[in-house]
Amino acid sequence: MDWNITETNQLTPQDIDRQGNKLLIGNGYIGYRGTLEEFNKEQKTATIVSGLYDKVGNQWREPVNLPNGCFVQIIYKGESLHALTSKVISHAQSVDMQSAVHMRETLFETSDGNCITIRSRRFASLARHHLLCMEYSISVDHECEVDIHTGIDGDVWDINGPHFVEMETYERDNVISVSAITHENAVRVVVSEAVLFPVENETRTTSFRDFDKVPIQSTLTFYKFISHVTGIDSTDPVKASRELCKESALLGFDSLLAEHTALWSQRWEACDIQITGDEEAQQALRFSMYHLLSIVPAHTERASIPARGMSGQMYKGAIFWDTEIFMLPFFTHAFPSLARNLLLYRYHTLDGARRKAHEYGFRGAFYAWESQDTGDDACTLFNVTDVFTNRPMRTYFRDKQVHISADVVYAFWQYFSLTGDASIWRDGGTEVVFECARFFLSYIYYNPDKHRYEILDVTGPDEYHERVHNNAYTNRMAANTLEVCRKVVTYLQQNSPEFFEELITTLDFESDLAFINDVVSNLYLPDSNPTDGLIPQFDDYFTLENLPLKSLVERKLHPHEYFGGGSGLATTTQIIKQADVVLMLYLFGEQHSLETKSVNWEYYEPRTEHGSSLSACSYSLIAAQIGKVDWAYKYFMKTATIDLSGKGKQYVGTLYIGGTHPAGNGGAWMSAVFGLCGIRCINDTISINPHLPAHWEQVSIPFMLHGQKLKITLTHEIISVKPLSPLEIPLTISVGESIYPLHATGEIKIQIN
Repeated sequence: MDWNITETNQLTPQDIDRQGNKLLIGNGYIGYRGTLEEFNKEQKTATIVSGLYDKVGNQWREPVNLPNGCFVQIIYKGESLHALTSKVISHAQSVDMQSAVHMRETLFETSDGNCITIRSRRFASLARHHLLCMEYSISVDHECEVDIHTGIDGDVWDINGPHFVEMETYERDNVISVSAITHENAVRVVVSEAVLFPVENETRTTSFRDFDKVPIQSTLTFYKFISHVTGIDSTDPVKASRELCKESALLGFDSLLAEHTALWSQRWEACDIQITGDEEAQQALRFSMYHLLSIVPAHTERASIPARGMSGQMYKGAIFWDTEIFMLPFFTHAFPSLARNLLLYRYHTLDGARRKAHEYGFRGAFYAWESQDTGDDACTLFNVTDVFTNRPMRTYFRDKQVHISADVVYAFWQYFSLTGDASIWRDGGTEVVFECARFFLSYIYYNPDKHRYEILDVTGPDEYHERVHNNAYTNRMAANTLEVCRKVVTYLQQNSPEFFEELITTLDFESDLAFINDVVSNLYLPDSNPTDGLIPQFDDYFTLENLPLKSLVERKLHPHEYFGGGSGLATTTQIIKQADVVLMLYLFGEQHSLETKSVNWEYYEPRTEHGSSLSACSYSLIAAQIGKVDWAYKYFMKTATIDLSGKGKQYVGTLYIGGTHPAGNGGAWMSAVFGLCGIRCINDTISINPHLPAHWEQVSIPFMLHGQKLKITLTHEIISVKPLSPLEIPLTISVGESIYPLHATGEIKIQIN
């Protein structure tokens, strides 16, 4: 199977946007969009580093786009060779997912008939997180001279910028540096560049180098080494940035590429799923994993994965519930240490969640709907602009999507259950769980007429219906938060009693524990006894206008009209934005029968607009369980190809929300592994009930459970499970009604009836 994602001769503005997202390279610290070297801010070039945000005046706080060190412009007889304005005979742009290297090859024809080919390779070093490396070649049909203009472009694309003041340029020992200060927190940002060039006729103007009248007989190749260091990372970012450039230039491109490729090889060995019989699905799934691996912050536990990854400043670079619910499962079963980092980000931002709870008059931790570096909520009260009046619309994402705190707790318990890593509780997890439980204790309402606790005035995953009562997803997740709290208490009392008693005292949590027991027994759960198995998404949902999605779409007066909000078209109808009840049925699948799942899937599927990239995978997962394999495959491919095709939603109202969709990437992995391959983990048992598409011949999955590395291979006839190292913890495999012990070193093969 070809590991390359390639686009040829596609250079429209829409193509440029798509390629910027699709062909991104990254290492978790740096994300660099898949743009061409001669491009500038008009083509949305972006270098995003993890954890650095800035706010300018009253504009939205967002990630900082660093000066672009990959800039190169070739000039032939006064003619700038540019893919969008010059005569292009052929053009190809690609990313090699196996080694995470971006490549381009463009053949230009000049006005006097000379043919000049530009080739480049670049990568964000996985071994040296602050480093981008680039190889750039110029080949000519006829011997000629060209001018080469290269350096660090500080005039960058911003959505809510510009973010720099006091920009300065330094040059010494053949290293150019651009240094600047951010507005809000005065963080110094430094981008440095060293160039290995075969000729010496160089002149410098500010942050650029000019090589004039460079003779080329056949091919000329040069190399750039670009470092990115901030005051968050170093006490002397100028020195650190320059030293890294000099060291990299001495090592050379090939040596740096070799160490980078070796680390990517190790990553793929741990996670690459191999599908025989479906090249399109194979490539889409690898693409999904490639993007997750390119943006996960392996270097720190104080950052997480934003909703648009590292593809730009969209969505303010904020971390949503997407990470815990849709991305974490991949890392938990392939790279548990990275999953741990993502979770501990929530511990390090716990004080921000406490501040938000206090702001709204509640106790405990109310996590930010849009979380950045401090955990304070970047979400505004007016997130959408009315396309008709151009006025901001009041939305209830920030203050009513309380399920975010429950999503965080759900993720902590899943991680512990699937890895056995009990240290997560002492390292901050317990405090997170207790404070989230405390928040829900202060948010719930006791209905004396119905003798039960309820959760009123919330917005569930379906954002088209705001401020509803007893949202089925929210209530179930809140109940789970309280249950997890009780489980953690029991575990710590048995295994870390001194730590437990100290924390209970520090948090003054004794009275809350007593209250939890009462609430757990009396909290209303709409999914517990549904009529005819059909679960109301929220109180009175079934009284709303029941109409086909097509009819609602036909009511639109503007292509970017927002369906939600106070007067949105969907608000008074049963049309929903994304999986809500269906997602709940997946997350708590053991508590609901296949019949209940089937009834609700059939009801909600035609009423779901899928206005979010989080939605398709939920429908795929439940479709697989209820035997709708064709639907499961359809929704798997929809989520796996969202960034390959570039068909994701680009606007909400007038707000541009383009960029990558890492939740879709995680959802693709979930749909393939948990859905189509039917893998579920309960304690130390792996249950396997495959629902393979007819044309899939074989699937091979690296899989970790409780620290044990396994290879699971499925065909339509055989299930094979093989330990990749001696088992330290006994595991069992469940297929149908049968249980099979997995031996320490031996592979087991099970015939499927």
